[in-house]
Amino acid sequence: MALTGRAALIAALGSLPVGIWEPGWTGVLAVNAPLAVACACDFALAAPVRHLGLTRSGDTSVRLGDSADVTLTITNPSRRPLRARIRDAWPPSSWQPGTETAASRHRLLVPPGERRRITTHLRPTRRGDRRADRVTIRSYGPLGLFARQGTHDVPWSVRVLPPFTSRKHLPSKLARLRELDGRTSVLTRGEGTEFDSLREYVPGDDTRSIDWRATARQSAVAVRTWRPERDRHILLVLDTGRTSAGRVGDIPRLDASMDAALLLAALASRAGDRVDLLAYDRRLRALVQGRTAGDVLPSLVNAMVTLEPELVETDARGLTATALRTAPRRSLIVLLTTLDAAPVEEGLLPVLPQLTQRHTVLLASVADPHVAHMAKARGNADAVYEAAAAAQAHSERDRTAEQLRRHGVTVVDATPDELAPALADAYLALKTAGRL
Repeated sequence: MALTGRAALIAALGSLPVGIWEPGWTGVLAVNAPLAVACACDFALAAPVRHLGLTRSGDTSVRLGDSADVTLTITNPSRRPLRARIRDAWPPSSWQPGTETAASRHRLLVPPGERRRITTHLRPTRRGDRRADRVTIRSYGPLGLFARQGTHDVPWSVRVLPPFTSRKHLPSKLARLRELDGRTSVLTRGEGTEFDSLREYVPGDDTRSIDWRATARQSAVAVRTWRPERDRHILLVLDTGRTSAGRVGDIPRLDASMDAALLLAALASRAGDRVDLLAYDRRLRALVQGRTAGDVLPSLVNAMVTLEPELVETDARGLTATALRTAPRRSLIVLLTTLDAAPVEEGLLPVLPQLTQRHTVLLASVADPHVAHMAKARGNADAVYEAAAAAQAHSERDRTAEQLRRHGVTVVDATPDELAPALADAYLALKTAGRL
C-alpha cells in the first residue's frame, strides 16, 4: 500500500541512520539524523502559544436542559501560522454524559497576525454556576511531527437556572384567576372577599349576591360582584434537608419543589399578592423578601440557582422560628417538604400549632410515581410483594396527611409532573374561599 503525506516523509527519513554520542555510554547510538532535523525544524516553525491572545464572549445564563454557546477568540500575533488543537475545559456537568470530548476539542488554523473564533456548545446537566477551566493549546509545525503546548486561563461563567417546566400551566391558571377576579362572565363570591361592582342578574347567579336596595331603585335585579382580596402575603418555605435529596425519576425532590414554587410565585404575583422565599434545613440557605411583582420571579430563580440538598435532618423548630420572623403578620405559608411519617411526626407536628394559630398553612410534597406503578404489579411473588409495599407506603402517607389536616393544614401530595398545577389549584381554592 502506498504511503502519502506525513507517513511517507517519516518512512523516507527513517531509512537514513546516523551516529550520535550519548553521555554515560561508551559507544555510539544509531539514530535517524534527518528525522531529528525534521522534528527540530518542525518544532521551530510551530507558532508559539505563550503570547497568543484569548478572549471569551457568549451566553452567561441558560435554563437547565437548554444549550449555551461560549465563543473563544484566538489572536495569533506571531509571524508563523498557528496550526492548533485546542481543548476548552469545563466542569464535567457542563455536557451530557459521553459528549465532552467532541464538544470541548477543536482544530484551528490562524494565519499570522489574524484571529479566529471557535464556539463551545454547553448543555449543562445540573443547576449552579459553571466556570470555565483552562484552555490548552497544542501548536503543530507544518509537518505535524512536533508541537508546542501551553495553557491559558480565560475566565468565564455560565449560570444554569432552574428549568421552570411548569410555566406551560401558567396561562390556564391565569384564566382561572381572571374568573375569580371578576374580569370574565364567571363571577364567584367567597367569604372575606372585596366588593367590586353591581351588574344585572343572570340565571345561575347566587341569590345571596342580590343587592335588594339597588334592585329597588331600578327595573332589573342587581347582584353584587366580588373580587378576591389583594396584597396578601405568601411565604414559600423550601425544605433543603436530607429528604429533599431523594431522586424521583431523573431529578431530586428539591428541584420538583422549586418548579412548583416558581409557578405559584408567578401566579400569586399576577394576583397582586406579595411573595417571599425562605430555604432552610439547619440554617438559613436563601431568603428573598420585599420584591416587586415584576422582580419577584427573577429574584427567586437566582436564589434557587445555588441551592443544593444538605444531607442533614431538618431542624423543624428552627425552620418554624425563622418562618415566624419572616412573616410577622397573617400570611399563607407554603411548606414544600416531605410527607414521610418520621420527619413529620417527630419534627413538624410538635411545632405546627405555632404556625397554624397565626397563619394559613399549605404543605406540598413530591410523591414518587414509581410507588403507584408498584401498586399495580401482579403476576408473580415478587410483584405481589412490591404491590404490598406500595400499598403500605400509600397508607402511611395518607395517615400523615390526615394528621396534618386535623391541624388545619391543606395538603397537596402529587408526582413531580402534577405537583406544580396541583399547588396552584390549591392556592386558587384558598383564594376563592377567602382564606387568604
